Amino acid sequence: MKQIILVLVLLWAMPSFADYQEGLDAFERGDSLTALKEFRALAESNDAMGQYGMGVLHDVGEGVAQSSEEAAKWYRLAAEQGHADAQNNLGVMYEEGEGVTRNHEEAMRWYRKAAELGNKDAPNNIGVMYMTGVGVRRDFVKAYMWFSIAGKSDPSAASNKKFLKTRMTPEEITQAESLAVEWLNIRGRDKTGKS
Repeated sequence: MKQIILVLVLLWAMPSFADYQEGLDAFERGDSLTALKEFRALAESNDAMGQYGMGVLHDVGEGVAQSSEEAAKWYRLAAEQGHADAQNNLGVMYEEGEGVTRNHEEAMRWYRKAAELGNKDAPNNIGVMYMTGVGVRRDFVKAYMWFSIAGKSDPSAASNKKFLKTRMTPEEITQAESLAVEWLNIRGRDKTGKS
């Protein structure tokens, strides 16, 4: 019975993904009108991927007039549905004060949500806030932890981590690495449902 329900859910979601892919393909080839048409149809039916697509179009001004306010509106709608990339982008908008009133606490809140869902940019963004003391108390251990979570595949995080390593004691580095491993283990358990 569970397999039948899963198949029905997947069949229901596939047209949405196909339309999003059509919009993404159009965006990547520079066909902003088709991208807008596909994303708008999805967004208006409360689809988080379509809302995220509309946010990107407004953010960069492709197929529509550039509007940080509209981008933030669409990112928020997608972010509230758990879209990790929209959560990260909304965090950036709060951190920079683009389309919304600058609010570092809100930026951190959205970055954390995005990181928990696996967004690849959010851990570095959180680390930078801790490293610079913007919106939070400056904390190199927490910054190093988040740069470690970002991993070697994020060149900015790797560079930031290298910068901090020369300013921290071996004990602080060990503590930060331990915190990163603990966070990743907890996140892994949350994803699998195992404890």
